[in-house]
Amino acid sequence: MKNEISRLIKSGGILFDVDGNTTDEIYQNVIDLIKLPESFDSKGIYNALCAREKIMSTAVGNGIAIPHSRTPIIKNPDDQRIYIAYLKNPIDMKAPDGIKVHTLFFVLTQNTQDHRNVLSALATVFRDVSFRKLLEAKTNEEEILNAIQQIELSD
Repeated sequence: MKNEISRLIKSGGILFDVDGNTTDEIYQNVIDLIKLPESFDSKGIYNALCAREKIMSTAVGNGIAIPHSRTPIIKNPDDQRIYIAYLKNPIDMKAPDGIKVHTLFFVLTQNTQDHRNVLSALATVFRDVSFRKLLEAKTNEEEILNAIQQIELSD
């Protein structure tokens, strides 16, 4: 699964110093910054992310959140991706540990099974202290991908 996580991050990418004081502002700024395939409905993705956040925070702790929609919004499996967004200023997203969020992993998947697998793999990656330190340092894609390959995941 770590190869799949790496592939999804390569398909998406990393955004640095994303501005915003609320999740709505941050989500809009991310949508404006990312390069989406023409088949994507950017307004629909934004609305799905905001709707999910209103139901329950996507913050998972340790300064990390995983914004995602409640239902799959990607039609083509080749269009699945993960965008990592480092925030310019951490925000309070009501994380279970009370730590402000500094890094968001935007997960765009095609079906429920892929979505669950990605979330499960990310949860394992996030348990690694050295990986979390890389996120705090706002490191680049190459270092993130190398770190994921070093983490033991159940494939």
